Formats: sequence, structure tokens, C-alpha cells
Amino acid sequence: MLKLRVITAVVLLVLFLLALFALPDFGWIAFVIVVVMQGAVEWSRLAKFSSANAKLFWGITLSMMLGLAWFDASYSPEQQAMLHLPIYAVSALLWLIVVPTWLMTNWKAPSVAMAVTGWAVLVPTGLAMMDLRAIDPWLLIFVMALVAAADISAYFAGRRFGKNKLAPSISPGKTWEGVAGAMLGASVYVVAVWSFHPYLSQHDILPILLLASWWWVGLAVIGDLFESAMKRQAGVKDSGALLPGHGGLLDRIDALTSTLPLAALVIMLQHLS
Repeated sequence: MLKLRVITAVVLLVLFLLALFALPDFGWIAFVIVVVMQGAVEWSRLAKFSSANAKLFWGITLSMMLGLAWFDASYSPEQQAMLHLPIYAVSALLWLIVVPTWLMTNWKAPSVAMAVTGWAVLVPTGLAMMDLRAIDPWLLIFVMALVAAADISAYFAGRRFGKNKLAPSISPGKTWEGVAGAMLGASVYVVAVWSFHPYLSQHDILPILLLASWWWVGLAVIGDLFESAMKRQAGVKDSGALLPGHGGLLDRIDALTSTLPLAALVIMLQHLS
């Protein structure tokens, strides 16, 4: 299984980098919309929508993404920010307040709440992929690589040292030792980037970068646990079967749904200030 996971991850990485750097702007937007729509299909399964409700959810999701793409093509960056920032604020509210409360209370959300939550998970993630690429593709890679480094470190640390369960009622396989491994992996990654980056290495910002990376690991853990809780409520092992060795797309990007939008929010606020 590990070999299959690695092969799938390598193929995904190559395809993603080709899309990120080779596609024109409209091609990247189309790619992001496809990713969001696949996520919508898998979310419908987790939410146990009826066939009619699932199609309605997909249609509204597609309309939202196409509407954002049209708006961005028609208005200035300042006007775009006026729309994007509230969307990211909704994402921040979701991941910092709603989801932790949801997990602690084991809330069984009705269909309408599941639909609204699905949009709050998927749409800001797609928007962040478009915004970060527009600002600098390497920013998108930096955040995604940070999450990947944390995820890989958590996997191996948990397998080797894991004893104390993080949230046994939600995801029995996750441990505090895995979280510690994720923190360590993210720290090593940040130190490596800081050491070799020609601009960052000239500024004394390593402590800030490390603190930010630990914060992002916490967000990634919340995103991971939330998707695990949704799968447990739905009674499924994976969100789908699209990716061999990984399950569905949401199984692969669960941590990114809670990190990319908030990264985009912080970066956009810095650009506007």
C-alpha cells in the first residue's frame, strides 16, 4: 500500500506542477474548477444527499466557481479583494470556530447545513488556489509543501512512536506523537527553505516562520480530523476511489481545505496593507 501511495503521489505531483506552470490563466482556472467539482461529488457522498439534492449541490457549486472566475476576469484586483476577503473570512470562521465546536459536540448536521458547510470548505479552497497562483505560484507550492511535509512526518512518526490517541472517537489512527512528528517535519522544512532562499535568509524572520508553520500544522490537523469525522458519520472508509492508495480527492486535500484559504487571507491582507 505504501508503494502504491508513493506512486500515486508522484504522478499527482507531476500533473499538478505541469498544470501550475504550463497552463495559461484560463486553463488553471478550469483545472481548479474540476478539482472543486470532484470535491463536490465526494462531499455529496459524505453528506448522503439524495440524487436530486446532490445534482442541485453540484450545480450551485459550479455556478459559484464560474461566477468567481467571471468576476475576477471583469474587475480590478482591488474589487476582487472586496469579494474574496469575505469568502476567506467565512473559511476562517468555519475552521477556527465552527469545526472545532462541531468535532467536540459530534453534531449530526442536517442536509442544508451539510450543503452550506460543503460550499464553505470547497469554494474558498478553489479560490485560494487561483489567488495564490496569481500572486506567485511558488507561494502556493510553499504552503502545499509545508502541509505535505507535516503529513508525511506525522504518518511515519505515528507508525513508529504512536501510542497516545489524538481523537480516538473520530480517527483512532491519529496520535499525539504523529502531531509532534508533523510539527518537527514542518520545522525542518521551514528551516531548509529559510536557509536556501536568497531573500528570506537575509532577514531575521525564522522564529516568525516557525510559529506560522506550527499554526498551519494545527489547522491541517483540524481539517484532517473534520474529514475523518464526516467519513465516520457517513459510514465510509474513504471519500471516494479516485486515487489509488489514497482514496478520494478529499482524502488527499483534507488538510489543504483548512490551510490554503487562511494562507490566502493572510497574504492578501499583507498585499493590501
